[in-house]
Amino acid sequence: MKPEETVDYNIKVAWHAISRMYNTQAARYDITTSIGFVLLNIDQELGTPATKIAPLLGLETRSLTRILRSMEEKGLIYKQADTQDKRSVRIFLTELGLEKKEVSRQTVRHFNQKAREKIPQSQLDVFFKVASQITGMIEGKTLFDDFELRPLRKEASA
Repeated sequence: MKPEETVDYNIKVAWHAISRMYNTQAARYDITTSIGFVLLNIDQELGTPATKIAPLLGLETRSLTRILRSMEEKGLIYKQADTQDKRSVRIFLTELGLEKKEVSRQTVRHFNQKAREKIPQSQLDVFFKVASQITGMIEGKTLFDDFELRPLRKEASA
């Protein structure tokens, strides 16, 4: 099977193209795609618990820690102890963070608007359904239950 005939290859190629496009746009505003997605997932009024952000974005906690540190250094966010649970930390946006969140929001909306202008809704509906099914297969964690690796070479008979 050729790479371009596989599901994962096509998803990867499409995501890398989208990511490069977003990073090019984000760089114009001194942020990254990752920072933009984090900004979009922080509640403007109530802040967001730090522990809730990584799962929303499908990130490892270590990766999010680095991104949050970078965002704090850039003056986009600040951390504050949760008023109800002092063990928890909430992430809030600064004024600069709110501005960059708006840049991110408009960028994502523009891309989606352009995609919807070019791709008929019926095709998008199928795409969303297929993407959801693939995600469900993976998250079900049973995808490889019946998988058995075939021997790479024939064993000599004894």
